[in-house]
Amino acid sequence: MTILAISRLDQPTTISRALVTKCPRPIPNSYWATPLLLACEYPWTPFCFTNQKLDALLAAGVRTFIDLTEAGELSPYTPHLASHAREHGIDEASIEYHRFPIQDRSLPASVDYVRQILDVLRQNERKGRISAVHCRGGIGRTGMVVGCWLVECGLARDGEDALKIIAKEWKTVEKFKRFPHSPETGPQFEFVKNFQISRMVMV
Repeated sequence: MTILAISRLDQPTTISRALVTKCPRPIPNSYWATPLLLACEYPWTPFCFTNQKLDALLAAGVRTFIDLTEAGELSPYTPHLASHAREHGIDEASIEYHRFPIQDRSLPASVDYVRQILDVLRQNERKGRISAVHCRGGIGRTGMVVGCWLVECGLARDGEDALKIIAKEWKTVEKFKRFPHSPETGPQFEFVKNFQISRMVMV
């Protein structure tokens, strides 16, 4: 896990499912899983002069980036985060970057590993900060983590309900016609289906 910076606490925000559909998506291959969590594809294209994806996420209020790709899988955007934040008039110290690598089309090392990711999401939700979670295409690994978070934060009754929520949102994403399912693999679906809210959240 890599952390770029951590900002001060903001006002806590209560998640409401009704608010999700009111927020415009910043890039075509993205969707709001909650008002404070954006699921998307990798937001950086090397040798692209403007890199509109990263700029669009920053303009949409994203301040925490959760990267599920492995080191060396794609060209890193962390060296450019600070400069792009400044271009938008954003204090670079308010930007967080976390890497939790998961192999493409695979499962995380353990449920506890996923809970580490969810801890970051929980901390940012309590601060009222907007997070973006992504892998390469925003399909498999991203859908799996989003599904677990929907269970953990209580928006989904269980893993099956989380998968239904994702399926509905995924149909609105541009690449749905080429990749009709998120998560991407059977084992990833089963991981979400079997995921249960942690006891620490229930107490």
